Amino acid sequence: MMGIFVVLILKLLYDHKIEKRILYHPITLALLINLAWITITSLTSTMPLVSFKFLLSRLWFIACFYYFMILIFKDQKNMNRFLWAYILPFTIVIFYTIAMHSQYGFTVNTANWVMSPFYNDHTIYGAVLALYLPVIIYFLYNANYTFAQKGISFVFLIIFIVALVLSYTRAAWISLAVAFALGFIMYFKINFKVLSLFGLVGIVLFFATKDKILMSLEKNRQDSSSNLAEHVQSISNISSDASNLERINRWEAALRMYKKHPVLGFGPGTYAFKYAPYQFSYEKTIISTNAGNKGNAHSEYIGPMAESGTLGLLTFVGVVVAIFYTGITLYYRLEKGSLRALVLSLILGLVTYFVHGLLNNFLDTDKASLPVWGFAAALVAIQLYHVPEKKNKQDNDLKIDSKKV
Repeated sequence: MMGIFVVLILKLLYDHKIEKRILYHPITLALLINLAWITITSLTSTMPLVSFKFLLSRLWFIACFYYFMILIFKDQKNMNRFLWAYILPFTIVIFYTIAMHSQYGFTVNTANWVMSPFYNDHTIYGAVLALYLPVIIYFLYNANYTFAQKGISFVFLIIFIVALVLSYTRAAWISLAVAFALGFIMYFKINFKVLSLFGLVGIVLFFATKDKILMSLEKNRQDSSSNLAEHVQSISNISSDASNLERINRWEAALRMYKKHPVLGFGPGTYAFKYAPYQFSYEKTIISTNAGNKGNAHSEYIGPMAESGTLGLLTFVGVVVAIFYTGITLYYRLEKGSLRALVLSLILGLVTYFVHGLLNNFLDTDKASLPVWGFAAALVAIQLYHVPEKKNKQDNDLKIDSKKV
């Protein structure tokens, strides 16, 4: 990655230019604003060396997995190649993980580490499984695929579903459910007014029954379990489940850090080194640590807030909004076909990640950054290079007419 990063810099210096269409794209602009704020808060960091290492790694992730991939995706065939280039070796890891897991009776405790050394733990492993499931479903229904290719895709779909179930990653299960709910809404073009009505009814019902809901949550004592039904039930256990309580502990520590430095934060990448004093003894769990060696802030949103202040959160949310605005508007612009189906699968894959990001954070690792920024790059490339010319002309004519009006 560093090598490609250096080559890209040399190429930019040699060409003395970057494609304006890429540079001025909303996702690129949002990423540049976020990187600029990370740079500023690295200068003011409580641990400058740590923060600049974080900044450097984020720079080469964006350069390699976003900008470089946009250039690669000018050839539309490279998108499917890119997706399969991750899925195929990942399947080998899945077989290894299941084989290791089977030696311990597929228990929930061993599920935490059997994918090591390929993935740090089951949470990132589950997140990537969920990320690629919508893509594999796209291959299954791809009109350009032969019957044999669709059959192979179906086999991969079964493998990934089994792996996701055996990962015992509850956040991944939730994120996939949210993604498919959004996919249902987009595919069937459910009216926004209908959604708003259901949302309003849901909010009213929540506030009308919130006391009962809270009492029910407090009574839930079901911990993580190898029994799938019990493991699903443990999702809402905020009374005794160590994993859930530890997340709350990390979030509370992050919020206290934010209150201490709300504008500039402690510095990018510093949470793990600084959060220990901000834990309260009564919030600690049996898996709590002061060493900062068991995960980060467990949130892609709360973490940047503690490390880079208010604008750290807002600029990251800006990136997420830009990605989904691009993807959803692009989906509705395209005619029915394989390209539109690909866009939908990329959107839903990203939904799984950014919903999962409420509970975990992996963008500082290459194995998660590659598909996330790569999917975003594919959306940009499709919009800039692969939308049919007729459709582009129609959109331009509409813009001209609206200016006249």
